[in-house]
Amino acid sequence: MQNNTFSTLFVGQNIIKLKEVDSTNNYLKKMVSNSDPLPEGTVIMADHQFAGRGQQEQVWQTEPGKNISTSIYLKPNFLPLEKQFYLTISVSLAIADALSDFLPSPVQIKWPNDIYYNKRKLGGILIENTLTGSTIKSAIIGVGLNINQAEFPEELDKKAISVFQILHGEVKLDRIMEKIFVFIEKYYLNLRSKRYDFLQNEYLKRLLNYNIISNYRQNGRIFEGTIVGVEANGLLKLEVDGELKRFNFKEIEYIHTN
Repeated sequence: MQNNTFSTLFVGQNIIKLKEVDSTNNYLKKMVSNSDPLPEGTVIMADHQFAGRGQQEQVWQTEPGKNISTSIYLKPNFLPLEKQFYLTISVSLAIADALSDFLPSPVQIKWPNDIYYNKRKLGGILIENTLTGSTIKSAIIGVGLNINQAEFPEELDKKAISVFQILHGEVKLDRIMEKIFVFIEKYYLNLRSKRYDFLQNEYLKRLLNYNIISNYRQNGRIFEGTIVGVEANGLLKLEVDGELKRFNFKEIEYIHTN
């Protein structure tokens, strides 16, 4: 573990850097399960993550040394269980704000927590909470971002994008990481202060397709709908044919038409 001089109170003040690991989330979970208490804000960073996971156990592919594969340890025991989606909102906002500082146009969030630029995926977030009774004892925030990768496999080429491809040049990973730590701390402290309305409003401002008629797919059927909000439990609210409908994670798929 090494100390750092990032301009934060606790996020990123303790960093463990690894050359290679199956998953930074798995590595951090093992550390948390050991008896020695970990300081909140501890970060695991890996040059290469060979079995990184996305939502629903999907594999996150990344080119060694080019991208950000990191996990952050938080203890949001102040957060009511029914509001745990606000942690997702806070982290998504932090990543979007951090990357937007480097890019010509703002980064968007594709519900619930994918990071998008020009309708292509820049990265994703995987949050794993540990519960004790009705309390969130700890949260491991996994972040995977395409930064300096120049090319993607053919099957991802039209879906993924990197900061390198947008800027036509490399950006130092440490510069982006510092921004991420600063913004995660900012939004996490807002979360701790129970500023739920503020977080909700900021999230909707960055939400891909918010208040825009767009195409979606459910069970093979394509339909038009307009995102009108997100509930505290994370359900997506769509207006479909004048009727308000709610969708859980992975129930619908965005259909992107350019």
